[in-house]
Amino acid sequence: MTDYRRYRIDGGSYFFTVNLADRNQSLLIDRVDNLRESFRVVKEAHPFEIDAIVIMPEHLHTIWTLPDRDDDFSLRWRQIKSTFSREIAKEERISKSRLRKQERGIWQRRFWEHAIRDDEDFRRHVDYIHFNPVKHGYVQNVSDWPYSSFHQYVRLGILPVDWAGIDNCEFGSDLE
Repeated sequence: MTDYRRYRIDGGSYFFTVNLADRNQSLLIDRVDNLRESFRVVKEAHPFEIDAIVIMPEHLHTIWTLPDRDDDFSLRWRQIKSTFSREIAKEERISKSRLRKQERGIWQRRFWEHAIRDDEDFRRHVDYIHFNPVKHGYVQNVSDWPYSSFHQYVRLGILPVDWAGIDNCEFGSDLE
């Protein structure tokens, strides 16, 4: 078995990418209320802050900050994935390997994480999250994608509603 080593910081902030197993699905936005409820349930049991998030049809990006003396983001992801999966009818193809491990075939087994290094790293990843629907061609303007913390950033006065249109993206795809 592969030994995945994760860089862990008590109370740290992390950028995550989490994918569905079938990247042709739109399950995350089709069942966005179930996904939101899964986050709520896990946050109640194991608190963390969601600093930024975007939910795409088949993947999501988010930045979390964990409480002091806590670095267990893996537990939280495992619980979010399983809570969400329990709400979905068993219609997906399940491999023999997953059957042996009593796993569903909804999520990719792993996730990608990056420990946020400093304020600039945090800002770049927030920008990447909010621009992702434009990058993937779902919308022309960041404000047109409903499944994003961008709208909260606008309400709080952190970003203008017309931020990062297709013509003024200052970063590339180097964060994924």
